[in-house]
Amino acid sequence: MRGGRGTGRGGPMARGVAAGRGRAEPGRVSFGLCGTGAMGGGGSAARRVTFEADENDHVTVVKGVRLSETVINRMKETSSPGARPSSRQRSASGDHDLRGATAVNEEELKKRIAEELALEQARRETEAHKRLKQDQMYVRDELGKVLERERTASNEHLTRAILRERAATEEERVKAERFAKQLEEKDRELKKHDAYYKEQLARLEERVRHLIWGFYLPRRLSRSINLKSAQFYKVTTEQYQKAANEVEARFKRYESHPICADLQGKILQCYQQNSHETLSCSALANQYLHCVNHAKQHYLNVLLPGALQQSMLGRGG
Repeated sequence: MRGGRGTGRGGPMARGVAAGRGRAEPGRVSFGLCGTGAMGGGGSAARRVTFEADENDHVTVVKGVRLSETVINRMKETSSPGARPSSRQRSASGDHDLRGATAVNEEELKKRIAEELALEQARRETEAHKRLKQDQMYVRDELGKVLERERTASNEHLTRAILRERAATEEERVKAERFAKQLEEKDRELKKHDAYYKEQLARLEERVRHLIWGFYLPRRLSRSINLKSAQFYKVTTEQYQKAANEVEARFKRYESHPICADLQGKILQCYQQNSHETLSCSALANQYLHCVNHAKQHYLNVLLPGALQQSMLGRGG
């Protein structure tokens, strides 16, 4: 395959087009062609197509469009030596016949090229539509993956937050139960101390009573009571009453009252009302524990030393 020669000789088609359009390059023909339009458009657009022929006037190259094998075969069939006269016969038949044949071939070529362009345009539109569908599916899949990752991350964050909240709630519940047990132990300890000191005070009173009666009222004087004995008994009774009052003043029996009774009642009421939400009573439990510790320190630092000192003085007297 080669282009037109530089000698000026061209095929019949080239000479016919050159005659109709002006001066043209030998072996090359250019003409405007109305195709089906750009891809995706509805109107028609002009295309310029240039083709070349060899020395036997066979079209070999069309610049601007790629011809299929079918079109090339059809062009070869129409331009075969049996269907067309030879170069010498054409030169003998005259310019009129050559121009007529060139015009017919040109129209047929235009028609075939237009059909080929239409097919190529349809194929390109189909491929573009297919690529668009594939791109849409790819974007949809990627968007779904991104949404799934975001949903998974959000669920993991929410799960961790719920677990932390549950752990904190469980810790508060255990702490409240521990405080309640400590309060019960403190209460039992205080009751135990109270019972012990009551017992000691009762024994001390009983001992003082026996000492007074055994010292001031011997049994051998009880049968011969006279005025002096009566006076002595009166004085002794007064002294006993005075000593009893002093002992009672020193070791005064006190009524047992629960320490921080108001807070204890509030805590019990709170636990009864909120049996399934014990954390709501943690503030009252902390206040009660603080009150019990304060009372314990006051008892150990103030009341107990005074009672022991009075007891020692009573034993020394």
